[in-house]
Amino acid sequence: MQTKIFGNHEDNTIRQFQNCLEAGNVIGGVLCADGHYGYSQPVGGVVIYDGQISPSGVGYDIACGNKAVRTNIKYDDIKNILPSIMDEIAGKISFGVGRKNKKRIDHELFDDPDWNVYQQIGKQEHDRLKKLAIDQLGTVGSGNHFVDLLIEEKTGDLWIANHFGSRGFGHKTASGFLNLANDRGFSDRAPGENMEQAPTLIDLDSELGDMYYRAMTLAGKYAYAGRDYVIKQVLKILRAEAQFEVHNHHNFAWKETHNGKETIVVRKGATPSAPGQLGFIGGSMGDISVIVQGKDNVENEQAFYSTVHGAGRIMSRTQAAGKMNWKTRTRSGGKISQKQMDDAVKDFGVMLRGGGTDESPFVYRKLQTVLDAHQETIDVLHVLKPVGVCMAGANEFDPYKD
Repeated sequence: MQTKIFGNHEDNTIRQFQNCLEAGNVIGGVLCADGHYGYSQPVGGVVIYDGQISPSGVGYDIACGNKAVRTNIKYDDIKNILPSIMDEIAGKISFGVGRKNKKRIDHELFDDPDWNVYQQIGKQEHDRLKKLAIDQLGTVGSGNHFVDLLIEEKTGDLWIANHFGSRGFGHKTASGFLNLANDRGFSDRAPGENMEQAPTLIDLDSELGDMYYRAMTLAGKYAYAGRDYVIKQVLKILRAEAQFEVHNHHNFAWKETHNGKETIVVRKGATPSAPGQLGFIGGSMGDISVIVQGKDNVENEQAFYSTVHGAGRIMSRTQAAGKMNWKTRTRSGGKISQKQMDDAVKDFGVMLRGGGTDESPFVYRKLQTVLDAHQETIDVLHVLKPVGVCMAGANEFDPYKD
């Protein structure tokens, strides 16, 4: 079995990765340098299967990913009006838990034949999920999901980036297929989330495996459509055009050939990095982000063409922000104060809208550290510094999380 671990990790992350390698028809695996403890499979973990797919490995936020575009304007063109631009982004784009878009978006994906998967499950499920998908297309959500304005300091170019996935539609799809794979009804209330749960595996050539793959693919198209829409809205606000774009998932399963064999590569919080393939990797709100390209070498091949998706969390939300009181929607007992966060973001030169201490720079590794661990497999093409960050307000929990 071919495996590779990049960087340094806590014991429970390593144990969880090893447990994944021991379940099912595993060909190999990778733990990226931004890896941390997750549900069933560590975030930053990659597992390669022969003929099987893992809905628990893909995770609840199916097709979570990033889109980044370089605009045709410079940061100097907008820096004096940045506060009003950030206000407009926060006002026109829907951030937060369970939000609906401010207007309905008609999109060809709602005519996609793979919606028939949900008809197979039941008309009520189909109608409910399709309505949810229509209502939420183009919303960003909460947690670590964002819309950023960034500057490439070497050129002064202004970039836009976003990070989110398939929202409630993807979450309910994941929950439903995990239920079906464990002999429950699609909409049954599942047992509480167990971080130590063994991977749920489905044979791809089974009826259920085919249904899940088609549903996951549809959720991927949905996530792409949502990120496209949000980027277009920000371009309108800036009165700018996109000159160059990078768009990729990092919670997904791909059919790929490795070592001459057809495989299923399940990446949870990991960016595909095939030779020449571009990817956006975001840091925290007080750190750089980068555009990378996969190298054409043995080291990248041995990593199953996978790399980091971010800097990697080193402090939980509860540790950082404290325990949430859902009645008052306040937190207490956190390690990071609002002043610490505000000072750090201000010192880095970022204008922030929304966000909480659970997303502060202190809860993440430095991005350069994890990039250094993967330097033999990727090239960094563009280094981007955030100047504006827009997220959901503090004290919101997103069930459709990464």
